[in-house]
Amino acid sequence: MPSEVAVLDTGTKLAVDRTWLAHERTVLAWVRTAASLISFGFTIYKFFQLELGDRLPARGGLIGPREFAILLIATGIGSLAVAYLEHRQSTRTMRAAYGDLIPTSLAGVVAGVVAGLGVLAIVLVILRL
Repeated sequence: MPSEVAVLDTGTKLAVDRTWLAHERTVLAWVRTAASLISFGFTIYKFFQLELGDRLPARGGLIGPREFAILLIATGIGSLAVAYLEHRQSTRTMRAAYGDLIPTSLAGVVAGVVAGLGVLAIVLVILRL
């Protein structure tokens, strides 16, 4: 493929760059959404932990604040995992077509860091720390 990359005109190279950057922005939007879900879930858990202390909340609804927090955090981690897998697949497809024009994805690194923080948050909520 490198021989094909050399014959691409400037307009095509710029179009590939724009496509790649749009792809990265999309992944970062997913990361932002997942980080919001994870942090909101953890905040709900900590808020009710501080409000109620060691007392158990009254069970009037289907789920309590701790379960709701776990649900939000798990949704954030799940959406981030799906977005990252799709990102990897799209990156492979673009690299197969354009070779060296496609750089290493920093959005994937950020997604990994946020996913690690999400796993830490869900572990802390499950262990009630």
